[in-house]
Amino acid sequence: MQRSHAWIAALAVGCAPSAVHAATLTIDVRDAAGQPLPNSVVLIDSPNKPAGAMRSAGSYQMAQQNIMFAPHILIVPVGASVTFPNRDRVRHHVYSFSAAKKFNLKLYGKDETRSVVFDKPGVVSLGCNIHDAMNAFIFVVDTPFAMTTDAQGRVTIPNVPAGTVTVRVWNPVIRASGNMLSQNLAVPAAGLSTTYTIRNK
Repeated sequence: MQRSHAWIAALAVGCAPSAVHAATLTIDVRDAAGQPLPNSVVLIDSPNKPAGAMRSAGSYQMAQQNIMFAPHILIVPVGASVTFPNRDRVRHHVYSFSAAKKFNLKLYGKDETRSVVFDKPGVVSLGCNIHDAMNAFIFVVDTPFAMTTDAQGRVTIPNVPAGTVTVRVWNPVIRASGNMLSQNLAVPAAGLSTTYTIRNK
C-alpha cells in the first residue's frame, strides 16, 4: 500500500485505532521539490512496542577522525554508554549543551578515549571546543523503531506494531522546534509504504 503525505511544520493528523500485528513500514522523506532527504532520522512511537525492546547493551562509538565526528549521526537507546575515541594527531575537547545531555570531555589526545552515559531521550548536539567546524548528533531514543534515511531518503523498519503510531522525522532543514515534525499514522497489518514531503513555511 502506497500513501503520500504533505507535511507542514508542526502539523499532526489523527488516524485509525491500534491493533497488535507486526508490519513493515517503509518511509520516503522528501523536500518541497520532491528531492530525497538523506540522513533524516525517523522514529516510530507505538503504544504496543515490545516490552524490554530497548536495551543499552552493545557498543556505541562516536570517533574523532580527520577533524570530523564519525558517524555524523548516531542513534542509541536510553542508558547507552558511548565512547569517544580520538584518532587524530591533534587534541579534541568534545562537549554538548543539549538539554538531553550536557557534558564536557576536556582536551585529550591521539588514541585516548572518553565515555559518556546517555540517560535521557532526546537529541544531543555535539561540538569540539577546539575545532568549530566539527559537529554531530546523538539521538537517544526510547523506541526500538529508529533509523536514518539512506541516500534515497528512505528507511524500511520491520516489526512495527500495526495500528496507530506516531512518526517523528528530524532533519536540519525542518523549520520547527528541534528540527523535528510529528504526525500520527495508521499502519495496517499488511504493512505500508508512504512518502512524507517536508514543506516549510
